[in-house]
Amino acid sequence: MVDVEGVIEEIIYRNEDNGYTILTVATDAEEITVVGTLFRTTIGERIVVKGNYNSHPIYGLQLKAEEFQCFMPQEQAGMEKYLSSGAIKGIGPSLAKKIVEEFGNETFKIIEESPDKLSVIKGISMKKAQEIARIFFEQKKMRQVIIFLQDFGVSLTYAVKIFNEYKDKSIEIVKGNPYKLAEDIHGIGFKMADSMAYRVGIDRDSPERIMAGIKYTLNQASQEGHLFLEQGQVIEQSMELLETTKEHIENAMFELVIRQQLKSLTIEDKQVVYLMNYFMMEKYIAQKLLELADFKIAEDKNISKELEHIEDTQGICLDELQKKAIIDAMNNGVLVVTGGPGTGKTTTINAIIEAYEDRGKEVLLAAPTGRAAKRMTETTGKEAKTIHRLLEISFSKDEYNQKFERNEEYPLEADVVIIDEVSMMDVTLTYYLLKAIAIGTRLVLVGDKDQLPSVGPGNILKDIIKSEHIKTVVLDKIFRQAMESDIVINAHKIHKGESFSLRKNDKDFFFIGRQNAQRIIEEIIGLIKTRLPEFAGLSGSDSIQLLTPMRKGLLGVENLNNELQKAINPPDKKRREKEYRKIIFREGDKVMQIRNNYNIGWTIMSKYNYPIEEGVGVFNGDVGKILEINHYSEKVKVKFDDEKIIEYDFSNLDEIELAYAITIHKSQGSEYPVIVMPIFSGPAMLLTRNLLYTAITRAKNHVVLVGNEEIFWNMANNNREIHRNSSLHIMLEQAANISL
Repeated sequence: MVDVEGVIEEIIYRNEDNGYTILTVATDAEEITVVGTLFRTTIGERIVVKGNYNSHPIYGLQLKAEEFQCFMPQEQAGMEKYLSSGAIKGIGPSLAKKIVEEFGNETFKIIEESPDKLSVIKGISMKKAQEIARIFFEQKKMRQVIIFLQDFGVSLTYAVKIFNEYKDKSIEIVKGNPYKLAEDIHGIGFKMADSMAYRVGIDRDSPERIMAGIKYTLNQASQEGHLFLEQGQVIEQSMELLETTKEHIENAMFELVIRQQLKSLTIEDKQVVYLMNYFMMEKYIAQKLLELADFKIAEDKNISKELEHIEDTQGICLDELQKKAIIDAMNNGVLVVTGGPGTGKTTTINAIIEAYEDRGKEVLLAAPTGRAAKRMTETTGKEAKTIHRLLEISFSKDEYNQKFERNEEYPLEADVVIIDEVSMMDVTLTYYLLKAIAIGTRLVLVGDKDQLPSVGPGNILKDIIKSEHIKTVVLDKIFRQAMESDIVINAHKIHKGESFSLRKNDKDFFFIGRQNAQRIIEEIIGLIKTRLPEFAGLSGSDSIQLLTPMRKGLLGVENLNNELQKAINPPDKKRREKEYRKIIFREGDKVMQIRNNYNIGWTIMSKYNYPIEEGVGVFNGDVGKILEINHYSEKVKVKFDDEKIIEYDFSNLDEIELAYAITIHKSQGSEYPVIVMPIFSGPAMLLTRNLLYTAITRAKNHVVLVGNEEIFWNMANNNREIHRNSSLHIMLEQAANISL
């Protein structure tokens, strides 16, 4: 790492959202280009930068800043340059010249200590003088905060976030209770806050530290899907994390209960501990579902007679369970419809929609993810939104502090709300959805209870069905057209634990035996690159999705993406690339959005290359292709499957990843023409019947499994379900008993 000191001569580029800046610094010997998160640096300032030199393929030698300090200019020429740079709103070159001519070397002292004197200059009112002083003070305070935080190992990015959150109280809060940062600022977890606390000398047995550690333990459990832990587990895990005594943990837990940040209660003779927000959400979900279900609805006596008409208009033949589901949807406040592939869930949804629309009812459709909503739109012919969009999501402070405009005071304006892929809904999303549904609005929840559970905490669909307090119809008949698919037949056999021939290979389900990881990789590359596109009549490999249970290892997502990238989109002088956090993104790469971003802008272009539609929002699971990488503007342009084009700043590339291979969890709610999946040894918790079933049911036309037959049967026979600590079924039981 090198140190460079000089004066900022020019700001070449700055992203105001994240502070990424390219600027030039004039040292005594030369002019240097510096890049990095250099928030609010200004022309004319003296800067000291610590960093490393990188050779940019287009722009040459650059210094990447790791740390920096800025100092106000001391000479009049520098002061004038600083003021005329636009750093202080309302001062341009002409006014800057007048101020420096009037006050000379005392200019900054006057602005800071006696701003009223600025009003002697023509063009500066007393109000404007005060505003100039306010901005000047805030900039000075921010520099002090950044310098202070850098001494504690805090990156520039997080230093800016901390200052934006707390302003001039930043240093006071970091010194007094850095654990507050973990609660208030996205990305600053307990461990980072604990490191700061250690540096400022906070005692290791401080109550604030121990309380933060307990909440961290429960938050970590939520990452594994749990809404609570047994009290003994919380104590044991917190003791290990914090290296403190049981007495300290128990005292801190008691204090958190008093502060209503934890909830301690008995469930099935076990003392358990919730984070209060999860307890309140799960309790609300139980109460609201029963309120919706118990709303008195006049029986629709005509629906049974109209089923024949629905069959005629849609050209279908409904079985008895489908008819029951349609009748129950008309006569109940809440209905759950569940079933595996080929059992007619989509047909049933379409019939329910028609029945309600024939009665002039307003029907809203939604699903948890963008891909699931898109699929629902395609299968129903009606617009379906993500639940986030349906609830009119908005953001405050930064993109991670989200809120929903739709709630009890401003509910959804609909007679019926139909939600698909409910197995993907976690406790938080379910809570906000139910808050926006008015009593009297019908709710139809559709999903496959045997799919993988949600990524977020909770076990919503299974718990609702398990409670037996919400009307549920289980579709279990496989229809004749679905019977023609080995994908559907084998998926059901896997679910039931039945055996079948893997060597049949005559319809749409294929198994290719290979015994080691390298041979599996070679076979997969050959399949995806050439053989499958030819066999399936595809124009290329874009419609083929490789699914794998794991992220790590030779057959994990990371290595498979690297191998497929080399084979399908190898390095080429004509294709620009950008390395970000050890991932190489290259023009032509298949990529996936890995989190919802409702603020990012998109454009749809005509074939003549002019915009025909614009909007905002891209969703977790959306897949596209990199069109362009621009090193000057530091942007990556991606075109998604729905034709939307989005530009990502280099600093936001953590929102996308290569998508030649994705995890089975990431495929939930999606459907692909062709699925390829490696079958190889790995952790038992990742090689389960549930996972295999989910992967196979993502395929529309063809499934190709490559690997070890013995491992396949081990997966099919491993009926181990990942246990989740949730109690919605118990809360539904309790709420139902109270309402009796």
